[in-house]
Amino acid sequence: MFANAYKLASCFTLPVIISMRFYDNSVKCTAGAFVVLNNEGWIITVAHLWKPLQTYQQHVKERALYDQQLKTIQQSQSLTSKQGNRKLKQIKPDPSWMVDISYWWARDGVSIKDVRILPEGDILIGRLEPFDGTIVNKTYPVIKDPSKDSSPGTSLCKLGFPFHEFKASWDNTKNSFVLAKGVLPVPRFPIEGIYTRWLTSGRSKDGRYEIKLLETSSPGLRGQSGGPIFDIKGTVWAIQSSTNHLALGFNPKVKKNGGDVEENQFLNVGLGVHPELLVAFLTDNGISFNISDY
Repeated sequence: MFANAYKLASCFTLPVIISMRFYDNSVKCTAGAFVVLNNEGWIITVAHLWKPLQTYQQHVKERALYDQQLKTIQQSQSLTSKQGNRKLKQIKPDPSWMVDISYWWARDGVSIKDVRILPEGDILIGRLEPFDGTIVNKTYPVIKDPSKDSSPGTSLCKLGFPFHEFKASWDNTKNSFVLAKGVLPVPRFPIEGIYTRWLTSGRSKDGRYEIKLLETSSPGLRGQSGGPIFDIKGTVWAIQSSTNHLALGFNPKVKKNGGDVEENQFLNVGLGVHPELLVAFLTDNGISFNISDY
């Protein structure tokens, strides 16, 4: 059912890999997806993929404060050696401080500019630089017209990059991250479901936007955040944002360690940014995009 739509969506759905190095020299990676909107290189993804950068920026401030305190203690002429050591123990560095971060936008040497975020709606838009249309085979998405019928029960598909191991190391000679062998190319993974209903979580802080979500009967998988939710024609109905866990009210007992334990049962459903919110935010920011005729 989705074979042709998958081929189409695969052109404009690309991976973003986030590599992070910490104070203890450990390196971790996470990944998501993004959708290229037009031939100017504008992309859309989810705002929560930007949180690691915000954490890094906060850690820069904390490390600067630590370095200043350390310098003050070490250069103090009024402290004895014992007093100095005692104060040094009181300001121990945090091994979880992030000291380096890198976003890899589907190709080496590509960065993102003009970032605009609607955190309440989990939307991030930005412009890839440099941008080469061949990265998407010059194929750009069509977004579902929210003013026209969107019937619950419609078959939809999510696309992203789950079930893949993302690893990197830090190269001191190059002062940069190096992705591990086997990380690239990143395999895509689709998962189908149906449009179940739309939900709202209030309005944006400025009152400008209703935060509207589209729910699907299948979960969004790790690595699919920021990827498209599309129909059998490849038209994008939403951008995958999160997964919700709906209690079923079933509590069967299972045997564990020789005793009976109740297991709560849940239905995992996907939540995507509704096309009504997508269209409004893109329009207000002057971003060109294609819209469906249905």
